[in-house]
Parts: sequence; structure tokens; C-alpha cells
Amino acid sequence: MATSTNAALCFFLFLLPLSINAATFQIVNSCSNTVWAAWATTGPQTGGGNQLNPGQSWTVNINAGSTGGRIWARTGCSSDGRNCQTGDCGMLQCQGYGRAPNTLAEFSLNQNNNLDFFDISNVAGYNVGIDFSPTTGGCRGIRCSANIVGECPAQLRAPGGCNDPCTVFGTQQYCCNNGPCDPTDFSRFFKARCPDAYSYPQDDRTSTVVFTCPGGTNYRVTFCP
Repeated sequence: MATSTNAALCFFLFLLPLSINAATFQIVNSCSNTVWAAWATTGPQTGGGNQLNPGQSWTVNINAGSTGGRIWARTGCSSDGRNCQTGDCGMLQCQGYGRAPNTLAEFSLNQNNNLDFFDISNVAGYNVGIDFSPTTGGCRGIRCSANIVGECPAQLRAPGGCNDPCTVFGTQQYCCNNGPCDPTDFSRFFKARCPDAYSYPQDDRTSTVVFTCPGGTNYRVTFCP
């Protein structure tokens, strides 16, 4: 009996730090239309999705140590959350990333020095504005909510959004797959409108890394802030 009790206690103590440090994300739809919110991480490979009518919110708890995290809005979906015009992942409960164009709230939790790293990215294009703000931890939030769809360059226009140039052209100049690459007129278009957002795969450090919070911070992601 003592062995069983000790084992149960050790298991509880193992889980306790995870429950303390797990991050709560409140995802809010402030758009005038329905969106299908989605999230996914690559470490571990998991995710989810939910339909949000205007004004609705959805709370997601994501484990400490999760990496490669993304939260995004899908638009123009069928009633079951599939066949979306933007951000589609092929199912309501996403288990992987969505297709461009989609504005991304990105994160990795409890990394170096137990810090969370977070950013907004236009590397996969843009479909709706996003505000990504800590609700605890005393850190600053970030926002990208310019009229990018309305002002989108003709070559990047897509139904419901504005594509990234890598999706459209698929070349090293825009995709940066094989070594260094520089800003382009297209990345400058995104950067000028959302200076805090990641605008191409090798964007400068002003839009990445510097946005950190202590591990265990909770967040709010608002679509169409």
C-alpha cells in the first residue's frame, strides 16, 4: 500500500509544474463575420479548432514546453469547418498548420531561461488582423491590423486574403530555403503596414525574439481587433 501511495504522490508532483506553467490562450472573434479559429503545435504534434461567431471567444490550455505554436483564423469555410477560403487545414479540429494566406500568432512556451517567445507573422500572408497580448506577466502585446487585404499587390491577391510571395512564386528570393536572402518589395509592403510582424523568413530581430514573457504567462489572441 505504501509503495502505491508513494507512486501516486510522485506522479502528482511530476504533473504539478506542468499544470502551473501551462498557458491559457483566450481566442476572441471581434470580426463582423464568423471565423473558424485554429491552433497547432509541432512539439508535440497536436492542435484543435472551433467555430466562432462574431463576439464569441474560446479558451485553450496549451502545455508548458510546447513549440512551433500557431493560432490563426480560417475564413470562408463550409459549415463543418472544412474547405476554407483562407487558413484551411482540411478539418475542423486542426492537427497541423493551415494553408496560406493566413495571419499567424506564433509562440513557443517555456524555452531559454523559462521564457515564452511569441510573434505575429505575415510569412504565410494575411487574412484578418490580429492582436496578440499577454494577460498576465506584465509584458507588452503586439498587433497587426492594417488594411493589407484591401491594399494587397495585384500579384499576391487571393480570395479572402493577401498571399505571401513564396506561396505565389516559390523561388529562393522569396522562400529563403537555400541560404541567406534579403527583404524584397513584397516583404517591405507587409513590414510598412505591420512593423511588429515577421514579414519574410529571415526578417530582422525587431519583429522576432524580442517579444518574450515569463513562462506561465497567459495570452489573448483577438481577430479583427
